[in-house]
Amino acid sequence: MSSGRLRRAAPAALFGVAGVAHLLRPEGFDAIVPRVLPGRPRWWTTGSGWAELALAAGLALPATRRPASRAGVVLLLAVWPANAQMALDAWRSGSVARRAVTTARLPLQVPLIRLVAAAGR
Repeated sequence: MSSGRLRRAAPAALFGVAGVAHLLRPEGFDAIVPRVLPGRPRWWTTGSGWAELALAAGLALPATRRPASRAGVVLLLAVWPANAQMALDAWRSGSVARRAVTTARLPLQVPLIRLVAAAGR
């Protein structure tokens, strides 16, 4: 697979896996929905799972790749607070390993956002 193809396929695969995980194992995602959001956490978990699956499909199709890339960047920015919530929760009552992983995940969003943005070019 060429590097250009991989650059386009990787974000689609990542969103696909994340979407399936949100829908099949929602409990873990429910726990990190920021408490300031209205409604039930499951609503947000299910909605983000379906959005991720739609983005995976959009990124896989050349005709929709560019708008899906832009929407993917927006989604990643929108879920950043959930990742921050997960890190805060880990610092309150998590193991050292959980603290390290959840804290390291926050800056790793930046290259992921760049990867998704590049898929639309």
